[in-house]
Amino acid sequence: MKRLSVLAVVLFAAVSPVLQAEEGMWTPAQLPELAGELKRLGLELDPSGLTDLTAHPMNAVISLGGCTASFVSPAGLVITNHHCAYGAIQHNSTEDDNLFERGFLAESQDAELSAGPGRRVLVTVEFTDVTERVLGGLPSDLSGRARYQAIEEREKALVAECERDAGHRCRVASFYGGLEYWQVKQLEIRDVRLVYAPPESIGKYGGDVDNWMWPRHTGDFAFYRAYVGPDGKPADHSEDNVPYRPRHFLRVAPQGLAAGDLVLVAGYPGNTNRYRLAREVRNRIEWYYPTRRRLLLNLLETIETATADRPDAAIKYAGLMAGLNNASKNYEGMLDGFAKSDIIERKQALERRLRAWIVGDPARRARYLDVLDGLERLVEKRQADRERSMFYESFVGRSSLLSTARTLYRLSRERQQPDAEREPGYQERDLRRIRERLTRMDRSFDPAVDRAAWSRFIRDYAAIPVEQHVAPFDAWFGIAGTTVDEARLQARLDEMYGKTKLGELDVRLALMEAEPSALERSDDPFIRLAVQLFPADMELEERDKDLAGRFSLLRPQYMAALVAYLGEQGRPVYPDANGTLRVTYGTVEGYSPRDALRYTPFTTLQGLLEKQTGEDPFDSPAPLLEAVRERRFGPYRVEALDSVPVNFLSTVDTTGGNSGSPTLNGRGELVGLLFDGNWESIIADWDFIPRITRSIHVDIRYVLWVMSEIDQAHHLLRELGARHAAGTGGARAEPDTGGPAPAGTD
Repeated sequence: MKRLSVLAVVLFAAVSPVLQAEEGMWTPAQLPELAGELKRLGLELDPSGLTDLTAHPMNAVISLGGCTASFVSPAGLVITNHHCAYGAIQHNSTEDDNLFERGFLAESQDAELSAGPGRRVLVTVEFTDVTERVLGGLPSDLSGRARYQAIEEREKALVAECERDAGHRCRVASFYGGLEYWQVKQLEIRDVRLVYAPPESIGKYGGDVDNWMWPRHTGDFAFYRAYVGPDGKPADHSEDNVPYRPRHFLRVAPQGLAAGDLVLVAGYPGNTNRYRLAREVRNRIEWYYPTRRRLLLNLLETIETATADRPDAAIKYAGLMAGLNNASKNYEGMLDGFAKSDIIERKQALERRLRAWIVGDPARRARYLDVLDGLERLVEKRQADRERSMFYESFVGRSSLLSTARTLYRLSRERQQPDAEREPGYQERDLRRIRERLTRMDRSFDPAVDRAAWSRFIRDYAAIPVEQHVAPFDAWFGIAGTTVDEARLQARLDEMYGKTKLGELDVRLALMEAEPSALERSDDPFIRLAVQLFPADMELEERDKDLAGRFSLLRPQYMAALVAYLGEQGRPVYPDANGTLRVTYGTVEGYSPRDALRYTPFTTLQGLLEKQTGEDPFDSPAPLLEAVRERRFGPYRVEALDSVPVNFLSTVDTTGGNSGSPTLNGRGELVGLLFDGNWESIIADWDFIPRITRSIHVDIRYVLWVMSEIDQAHHLLRELGARHAAGTGGARAEPDTGGPAPAGTD
């Protein structure tokens, strides 16, 4: 990793004396500036060593593209959350062999199952400051659209240069609202296999009822293995492939943690919005979250009805349903948290103080005052645009068949241009992923369910104000005003689902090579609709690109002012999460959600018995219940708890994308997996409140106990370095050392 940016150095010089352990998703390069606080809390590693992405332990932390994971053996064994492996479990499940219900354990590497097309293990190998190459020499008077295009072209050139190193995937990420740009280079391992996943009655215990809640008793863990070609380089799935040998892996610490201990979480958090304007937060509270939650609940209800008494269809939509339930509950929690928060008032007060600080100095006034006013106007315009088009852009295209048709037609048009001039997502580097997405559709699509969900959205769309409609879509379905002729709608859907061939894999893949003219002559109704919608889709895209270009000029200047102002106040200014590798730290600690109620930081096996109803989602498997009642705790019993710990709370700062992140102790050993946050933490994407914001982890001692006592996964325990006498559950667990993989390890 290259040096910390000049901006960040200035920030840390101002804020390091008053940093709070709980708050901040820090880039690894920033950690040396936190050395004093980390050492005080119990870090035994050299913080400077955490900046090296090719060294232990950072090299062991990997991305799954939406979740985090880590290597835990020299033979490419990967641990992550059960819910992060949901797609792989779904891919390998059928009505007659439902892996969600029975779980899965490969007794040998030969028995490991492909996680399905498109599954990835991404190992970050470089993180490079490219700010000057992205922004250097850009005229300030460019139009929004021209500025967007100029930045995009520079980013594509950087990515193309980076990906000349075969087997790697690169991207350019912006920090501090576009004040800095960094390039991320990752080894892209394409052959990922499912090794072990407990049944849902362990891995998703408590289901959506317990989601975001405490106390929790969820065994949210699963194992993959990464495979490469015989030459050690990334390759497509093949029987000839061999396990990947990571340079470093994490050692398991079965002694675990106690209350007050330091924990670090390294992972790939998605997005936070801690530095947005009060106007932007208000829009989320008053319009965005309520609107989307209502629409998601409609979709959930429709899919539940359409898959009732259809087990195979239910399996195909299990991943989507889990995601929709999670998003819906997240939005509910956001609204509940905002209702109890004074975030709007605090944001407004901060903006008033910032404005006064700017006005109080002639140089700052000249540099920043117009930026504040301009950003306010731009935010207002974007919100108005989104309210006019959100329903169409986000929900009308929910049909898998229409989405496929749109992708194929757009690809056909982009292929008419030189690769460097194509839209990102449709370049040669993207074709494999498009093909994999089209292939996965076979295990995630059912025409009856697709039709039911889409019908619901079309009717809901017709009822919104006419000015939010898109004319060609209305014309296709004969929508007049805010009403739809139900008979005409159903007749049109009969025609579309009856005549389309896009449900056939070979047809979808063959059309990746089609010319635009061939698709424009197609009699497939979904392709015809995609062609008809294309001009309107492009008009909306051009609008969004113009706005993005204008934001790329104003938002960085606003952040520069805010950073300078907060720095003078001694306030920590870490970059918002953006999907890049981050480290957060804190301690194992409970909290008090309200008066006279105190949550302790650990749950135990006894809590499973107390929750047990015998019905989903509180239906632990019989062998687990028997083991708990007979107190077969083995070496994982904690004397202070008189039980095996299941889940624990910590004060670390995390968000979506951190799921599966390894939780490390002060020696960099694996003590758990992060998998959720508490109800009070949901608004942490916008507002971090140290007193009540907590993350939820599965304790590694529970993982090892389930593997040993319930599923008899002794070969994996040996691979992890936790050596057990098979079937006894009572032998000592002794971890092997982590670090570089020894040569010749199978």
